[in-house]
Amino acid sequence: MNKTHAKYERTLVIIKPDGIQRSLIGEVIKRYERAGLKLVGIKMVVPTQEMVEAHYTLDPEWKKKTGEKNLQAYRDKGLTPPHDDPIKQSEMILMKLKKYFASGPVVAMVWQGAHAVSVVRKITGGTEPMLSDVGTIRGDYVIDSYKLADDDVRAIRNIVHASGTITEAKLEIDYWFKKEELVDYRLLVDAMLYDTDISGILE
Repeated sequence: MNKTHAKYERTLVIIKPDGIQRSLIGEVIKRYERAGLKLVGIKMVVPTQEMVEAHYTLDPEWKKKTGEKNLQAYRDKGLTPPHDDPIKQSEMILMKLKKYFASGPVVAMVWQGAHAVSVVRKITGGTEPMLSDVGTIRGDYVIDSYKLADDDVRAIRNIVHASGTITEAKLEIDYWFKKEELVDYRLLVDAMLYDTDISGILE
């Protein structure tokens, strides 16, 4: 099977504990399916805090990038960040994420299709739900904000984790799934999305 075509791009999605507890599994899956993505792997897991830390630090630059992004978000809103050290800030974020992610079961999924990473990110919405567009998962189903989460000393609750880049997706898929847990199969809708010749529709 030639897997160089863009339709074979894959990305990781994890429905977080708050998404499970709010019975949004079906709604989340429906959003991605309706866009034309194909589910090729799915399982329910209760992650440990060690698993969560390993997941977020697959990219050795994660702490630096996340800390800088978070501190800049404070400044963009005219707020004074707690300090100017991005590593220290990301370690605080990671501590909250570990407690949040390991609080209950999650559903890990692998979605496949053209531009899978960017399409999933678009459907999911921005990391901060309060600023996510209406029509996205986070924009429609969450009212949380960084300020509220910071005031309550907890991770922001935004229902879904979605890989940020193709490279990140590969690392995360390999971390959460064994090769034999991913299924290669064809859907009838694949022809409508990708086949160059769809002349065989009429009888």
